[in-house]
Amino acid sequence: MKRADFRTRMQICFFAAVCALSLQARAAVYYVTVAGLGGEPDYEQRFTAAAKDLDKVFKGVDGTAHVFTLSGAHATAAQFKDTLGTVAREAKVEDDFVLILIGHGSFDGVEYKFNLVGPDVTGSEIAEMCDRIPSRRQLVVNTTSASGGAIQALERPGRAVIAATKSGTEKNATVFARYWVEALQDPAADSDKSESISAMEAFNYATTKTTAFYDSQKRLATEHAVFDDVGRGEPVRVSGSGQGAMMSSFTLLRLGASQQAANDPTKRALLAQKEELEQKIDILKYQKAAMDPVEYKKQLTAALLELAKVQEGLDK
Repeated sequence: MKRADFRTRMQICFFAAVCALSLQARAAVYYVTVAGLGGEPDYEQRFTAAAKDLDKVFKGVDGTAHVFTLSGAHATAAQFKDTLGTVAREAKVEDDFVLILIGHGSFDGVEYKFNLVGPDVTGSEIAEMCDRIPSRRQLVVNTTSASGGAIQALERPGRAVIAATKSGTEKNATVFARYWVEALQDPAADSDKSESISAMEAFNYATTKTTAFYDSQKRLATEHAVFDDVGRGEPVRVSGSGQGAMMSSFTLLRLGASQQAANDPTKRALLAQKEELEQKIDILKYQKAAMDPVEYKKQLTAALLELAKVQEGLDK
């Protein structure tokens, strides 16, 4: 087998494995947002406002969401560790875990630090705390300056990591956080019109808006957001070659009728079935090149017909 063919097959297997994990029922989502030390009134207000906006968004998700938000005087290393300790004790393997960091970061060439009231926390310490959380699927969104310096410490299989900067040397304050929050408030972020916003859709929305901001200001961009959701290697800016599969299947929140169904006990099972079928279809499309055309068409047709029946039930 040629090396390229082998690599393609391995990427397909990895994508299928990631999606298979997401097909399992998820009992709940744990959202933790931490707005770090501002240092100046303007930054303090900006960081706190972003955290409050996310708190409101996540609390409106559905009854299974667990929302923790730290900002201002409460954003200390001790409170941070205590909060993640609570999640580690309460979360189950099938639950999703989302950690969002807002504020200033620093990087000395070796270690990244997230600036908090009092002692800072390092990227390695954050990784250790997240490692204790049993959730099989995790998402860490670090919107701080120098956040790219924390990726290596945070990455692991089953955890998608997003950083507002491509490295620890991009040290200016970022605007990525502003547009990440906006992505979760703007239905336009739902690019595939599935009535849900995935981590990949939110990332694409925020990076597009960030680029437009620097263009409109006629300024050289001092931040370049990247992500890694395979748990190894160099972070990337666009999906492909296996990167992006997990983030595409990681639902951050639902919209409209989808959200209403999530809050309706009689339709919750149908909604879960719909999401499973949509992910099954994604897997088939990714595997198409390696499948017999007749078998591919047979499985795809069956999945689409089943999806139509489930959608009909949700529309009633």
